[in-house]
Amino acid sequence: MRIVTLNANGIRSANNKGLANWMNSLRGWDVFCLQEMKANVEDVPEELLRPKKSHGHFHPAEKKGYAGTALWSKQKPVNVIKEFGVGEFDREGRYLEADFGHVAVVSLYLPSGAAGPERQASKDRFLVEFPKHLRALRKRGKEVVICGDFNIAHKEIDLKNYKSNKKNSGFLPHEREWLTHVFDEIGFVDVFRTLDQRAEQYTWWSNRGNAYANNVGWRLDYQIATPGIAATAKKAQIYLEEKFSDHAPLIIDYDFAL
Repeated sequence: MRIVTLNANGIRSANNKGLANWMNSLRGWDVFCLQEMKANVEDVPEELLRPKKSHGHFHPAEKKGYAGTALWSKQKPVNVIKEFGVGEFDREGRYLEADFGHVAVVSLYLPSGAAGPERQASKDRFLVEFPKHLRALRKRGKEVVICGDFNIAHKEIDLKNYKSNKKNSGFLPHEREWLTHVFDEIGFVDVFRTLDQRAEQYTWWSNRGNAYANNVGWRLDYQIATPGIAATAKKAQIYLEEKFSDHAPLIIDYDFAL
């Protein structure tokens, strides 16, 4: 099973940069998760409604041109869930789950606090509320893969300039501790890091200061999974050959049947 996740920073913008063509040419993907749609369903480009004859699912934000998630799957899900029960974030389209019976795959978009104190406060509320749902997912007794932009770099290895970012959103101590709690206490696994422990493996770069050209980046995009399916992960790749947004796609292959 191949799962791909990408923050598109606007599905229409990403498509103008070749997203649909890449999705149609990429071999073997079973589930493709996307965050930051910034579009209503009626505004999704036709070629991205069902690429490679997949089943497309969309959860746009109520606010036009903001946030939102999407998920495509080769196999039709048993159920599609578009909320985790907290209105503030459900209205922003931040959660989209495809349940395939024995395994569930989630496209998730955490708030960013970079725009200022008000947005950081929203992000902090998310960090308080979402673990309740994570624990509920664990109690279901099925395998779960959560894909998305977490807007948090977990450890110093996960961003270039960690010393100068310790007081900045995305690398604040309580945000990093939250991820540690998700991994060590709730029991999800950071799948990429089980396969690749190298430094300078980033998925997001600022549009300022030639950050991309100089690889001054952050690892903000994750696939976190329950231990059973995480143990089957065989290969991870951050796709850099084309650039669809300020984030790069994260591709992970699992020895697990959808």
